[in-house]
Amino acid sequence: MAGIIVALAVAACGGHPPPPTRGVIEGSVGDDWHFRRFQGPLLDVEVWIEGNKGVAYSASYVTADAEKRGRIANNDLCSAIVTKYDRDDGVTRATVKLVRRLAQEKGYQVDEDKYGGVRALKIVGPDEAWVMWPAKGYVVKVGGRGRADVPGTVVATYAARFPSTLAGGALEGALPPGPDDVVKPADKPTYDANNPHPDLDTYDPKKTKLPPKKAEDK
Repeated sequence: MAGIIVALAVAACGGHPPPPTRGVIEGSVGDDWHFRRFQGPLLDVEVWIEGNKGVAYSASYVTADAEKRGRIANNDLCSAIVTKYDRDDGVTRATVKLVRRLAQEKGYQVDEDKYGGVRALKIVGPDEAWVMWPAKGYVVKVGGRGRADVPGTVVATYAARFPSTLAGGALEGALPPGPDDVVKPADKPTYDANNPHPDLDTYDPKKTKLPPKKAEDK
């Protein structure tokens, strides 16, 4: 009861529930999806960012109807995978780059739209379907193998805890900014008193006379 009261108070204030302690929701998601198994921490993450370590956590859920009948089919299962990074640097950019690569592979269909109320990327491949989006310092992926679609209830519940940072036109527009597109300044040559090089960008031709060019420089 206390947890429900806190959640209602957060919603009333227009905020978002905090991320779960271990990354994923270890309880029922709505009335239809019951928590089944937790895995983590997992160091082998799907969205890899150089210099920004990620750790993944996953949870699996099963439909209430499947539990009642005692028989579980692929469409009765859904997984959520949440990867937490040391920093937010490059998370959105790396997610978009990964999904763009998948879109170029044979057998994958990728779309960008709002799913479960969150702007995300839908990935449908051979016998699998996922909805994926970046959040601040996280990447969230919901779906599973053997599925043709992704349950909107699960997506919406995770989106409330991990608001999407994905902008419209992610698949076709310019890549979001990230650490890997910072241009490093060119290294200046070491100063040599016996063979100085004038700074041609700042010298004043009225005050400084350049030495004549050597034959090999002409």
